[in-house]
Amino acid sequence: MAETRKASRYVVPFAVAGVAAATIGLVPALAASGDPDLPEITAQQLIEKIAASDTQTLSGTFKVTTDLGLPSVAGLADSFAGGSSSGGSSSVDPQERLTQLVSGSHTLRVAADGPEKQKLTIVDGSDEYSLIHNGDDVWAYDSKSNEVFHEKGDASDRPAGEKEVPGTPKELADEVLKAAGDTTSVTVGGTAKVAGRDAYQLVIKPKQSGSTVESIKIAVDAKTGTPLKFTLASIEGGKPVLDAGFTKVDFARPAASTFDFEAPKGAKVTEGSEGPDGAAHGKSPEDLEKELEKEFGGLDGLFGGMAPGGAGAEGMNVIGEGWTSIAKIDTGAPAPKTGEAPKEVQGFLDALGDKVSGKFGSGTVFKTKLVNALMTDDGKVYVGAVTKQALVDAANAGK
Repeated sequence: MAETRKASRYVVPFAVAGVAAATIGLVPALAASGDPDLPEITAQQLIEKIAASDTQTLSGTFKVTTDLGLPSVAGLADSFAGGSSSGGSSSVDPQERLTQLVSGSHTLRVAADGPEKQKLTIVDGSDEYSLIHNGDDVWAYDSKSNEVFHEKGDASDRPAGEKEVPGTPKELADEVLKAAGDTTSVTVGGTAKVAGRDAYQLVIKPKQSGSTVESIKIAVDAKTGTPLKFTLASIEGGKPVLDAGFTKVDFARPAASTFDFEAPKGAKVTEGSEGPDGAAHGKSPEDLEKELEKEFGGLDGLFGGMAPGGAGAEGMNVIGEGWTSIAKIDTGAPAPKTGEAPKEVQGFLDALGDKVSGKFGSGTVFKTKLVNALMTDDGKVYVGAVTKQALVDAANAGK
């Protein structure tokens, strides 16, 4: 119990880094060149077009480039787990591999055939890392280490109480625009060519000052309404925080064999939650989600207040509204002191953090180009897609 509590004191800055991986999962995207001449369309009509899209099948290649302004995260997973790469965490671990997308450029291949069949492959030179979902089976395979992770899943295991969604494209569009409200500007920003396809660009911008988001641009396939491009820009300028998009896409049904998988001869296979000393690499996404839920109310709770319409988890205080919402969490544990964390972790925290003080006392702002978090020395956390000054002002007001 003591070790768990101690470890939780390092979770906030790591969650700040990890939000990029979550963001990457929202929409695949990246741009090509050209400005196709398309019929005029309003923002409302374009949102309706996205909502009406019923793309069930596709395959293609896209490139993801992420720049959160973070220092290198190499080796941090092993340090955080308290072991080496040979003992603490496996290269086949989906959590670890997807976290690598937090920085740099990566090429991915994707395929989908309805809700029961998907495949994602990260290409790294001659090496590949694949995640395959085929019915009740989920596989992860790392060709470099020849390691396999396998888990059986069942739809009946999913939690009940899912939110009811609007039933028509018009209702969906109304919900999106209502959530945007007075805090958001939603416009059509011209057209683009993405992977050789004509697309409209939906541009979303905060109207409020204090947000770290400059704009979000989504390129929408003019024919199918499928999002093809997602670019997230920070008020800091420079390279986009996230620039990801299709370089090739085909909406035909992929061959059934695309989703077949058989562990190669001699491969090390980890089943379910197996792993040395219960290491995190053997845990399923559902297990990890439950742990986050227990510690912080889940990712939705931790970051739910940072976008229009977001809501904090029970027991969490959400300050403000819209893009400048800030989640306030009382961890009950004082911030880690210098020298308390492993060397690699301490270096990462020092590179991320700025010491601040005010009426609230003192603390450290862990910063990226998108999500910032203030952890006070007495264990309170203020987190959101807002500037450092906005966090300090919120902490001062809290006193």
